[in-house]
Amino acid sequence: MRNKKVEHIGIAVKNLDETMSFYDDVLGLEKLSVETVESQGVNIAFFKTGETKIELLEPINDDSPIAKFIDKRSEGIHHMAIEVEDIEAKIEDMKEKGAKFIGNKPTEGADDMKVIFVHPKSTNGVLLELCEPIGEGDK
Repeated sequence: MRNKKVEHIGIAVKNLDETMSFYDDVLGLEKLSVETVESQGVNIAFFKTGETKIELLEPINDDSPIAKFIDKRSEGIHHMAIEVEDIEAKIEDMKEKGAKFIGNKPTEGADDMKVIFVHPKSTNGVLLELCEPIGEGDK
């Protein structure tokens, strides 16, 4: 049940194309992928920097959690994701230690990952995502 690494930093943006231009053309990061996650109401782009990725999140509708985040706080860092070895076991261990989660079980997220968010009330205000590549644990 070990933590492997900081998998990515999620950044909420209003315009994915404009923002990708900065990370690609100006900063010179390697663009890994662009995808839509309908269930979360977002378009996503991943960029690689070392072992960590930067995830740009653009809302595709006004009801998306990212749209609500931008309306409330503006663009910027949305969450930090930690890759874990066994997400289900990690959730149970953290629950036993008092952590609160957004949702009851992992869901399929971007980049072929199982994901769950730890409530910011448990992390001193930081939205934390736990993730595990699909296929590495129980599906």
